[in-house]
Amino acid sequence: MSGKGAPELSVENCEDLRVAVIAAQWHEKIMDGLVDGALRALGELGIDEPTLLRVPGSFELPVAAKALAGRGYDAVVALGVVIRGGTPHFDYVCQGVTQGLTQVSVDTGVPVGFGVLTCDTEEQALDRAGLEGSHEDKGHEAVTAAVATAAGLRSLAEPWR
Repeated sequence: MSGKGAPELSVENCEDLRVAVIAAQWHEKIMDGLVDGALRALGELGIDEPTLLRVPGSFELPVAAKALAGRGYDAVVALGVVIRGGTPHFDYVCQGVTQGLTQVSVDTGVPVGFGVLTCDTEEQALDRAGLEGSHEDKGHEAVTAAVATAAGLRSLAEPWR
């Protein structure tokens, strides 16, 4: 099972961070779980007014992430799901999305939470979507990682005491 060895992240003093969540629309049930987990995590962190932007599919996540990163957001969280089929489509989309989101983060200095499920089956995706009966909540995890990184980067800018 993936998820073993995941760190326990503790994030404090992040209520004032501006966070945007971008979510693909394919696989509605899975995406609803990812979005719910992300919004729940933001609420738990005290971030009450995140921006939520829906895009058609996972391939559109990088361009939306770049636009939001350039508009003053402290962190961006990308949520999507790509399920393997019988064509190379899976490989191309997964590679493009992963490289695109990484490039946005590196180029802009804005943390991009990676909440894109790349699964062989729909059952695997459901098990990671944070739904009732799921073993993992990747939407929640992606938010926590992005916000923890943004808070850490902000602390580097603060003067030493």
